This record gives sequence, C-alpha cells and structure tokens, in this order.
Amino acid sequence: MGLDLEYINGQTPLDEDEKNGLLIPTIATRGELDEFEQQNIEEAIQWVLTRTLKADIILTEKFIRNLHKRMYGNVWKWAGDFRKTDKNIGINKWQIPSALKYLLDDTLYWIEHEIFPPDEIAVRFKHKIVSIHCFPNGNGRHSRLMADIIVNKIYKLPEFSWGAENLVRDNNARTNYINAIKAADKNNYDTLILFARS
Repeated sequence: MGLDLEYINGQTPLDEDEKNGLLIPTIATRGELDEFEQQNIEEAIQWVLTRTLKADIILTEKFIRNLHKRMYGNVWKWAGDFRKTDKNIGINKWQIPSALKYLLDDTLYWIEHEIFPPDEIAVRFKHKIVSIHCFPNGNGRHSRLMADIIVNKIYKLPEFSWGAENLVRDNNARTNYINAIKAADKNNYDTLILFARS
C-alpha cells in the first residue's frame, strides 16, 4: 500500500529524470529548483539591461541561445543547447534550426515593414518561438523575456507585466495566460497582448 503524500507548494521532490543535467546536486525539491533558476534569470535580466541591442543582434540564433544559456547556465548543463529529443509539444527536434530561422526572418520583416504594432510583433514572436520549443526546458520564461527585449530594446516601450504574477505556479494568472495562449494558437493574439500588458 503506497502513501498518498500531500506536499506543501514547492516541496515536491524532484525525480531522477527531472535532475538529469542539473549542475547543483544538492537541489532536491521543485521549490529549490525554482529559486536557483529565478536567481539565474535575474542575472540574465541584469545582463540584458546593460546592453544596447538592436533587432539585427536580438533576432539571431546566436542571441536566442546565448540568452537561454545566461538564464539557466548556472543551473543546467544543457542551457543554450537545442533539445535533442522530441517532446509532446513543439516541432520535431531536427526542424528547430530551420523553423527558428524562418521565425527570425519573419520577425525582422514585420519590424522593417511595420506589419503589426510593436506589442503584437513581440507577442507573436513569443508565441511562435515557444511553439517551436527550442530547448529541453525554460521555453516559456525564455519566450517572455525575448518579448520583453523586443518591445523594450527595439521599440523603447516598457517591458510586459505578464499578469504581474508567477506564471510557473498554478494560479489565476497562469490559467488566464494558458487561455490566452490557446487563443493565439487560433491566430487571435488580442487576448495574449492584453494579458501581457495586464
């Protein structure tokens, strides 16, 4: 007879599969992992804030991978590397480089020709890169930071608030975020743009 344990939020133990590639062997729970990842992400944000970045730098594979590495490189050894396995979400692993190249080229075109307003360009990019699912993990947070970089560094507008709550944990903001993503999946970006600015 197995024990049915209920863990306090963040205290759920990580299983061995979840620890694969972890650089800090003392991390044992989801809460500890979130804390180390958040600290690493904050360092990446500080790095971005000190840079003058233009579209032709931001919208490159090199920048995309470097940002992911800066966000997770102190925690995961695979940070910045494209995933090497297929997942139940995202495209096939071998399609990642070409799909990303198409997205980067499309986004540069949208910017150059003012196809969409700035917020929509950033949110469309965020939605499309997360659907490619370039990395083993951290795609959602990476895509939101990329949208913030696009809207702030290219358009000089304030970063998005993304509901002003932690979107990693289950809460109302996460539910609203998921619903907005589902609407964007059907090519309706209005809800996701509103959520990004809420």
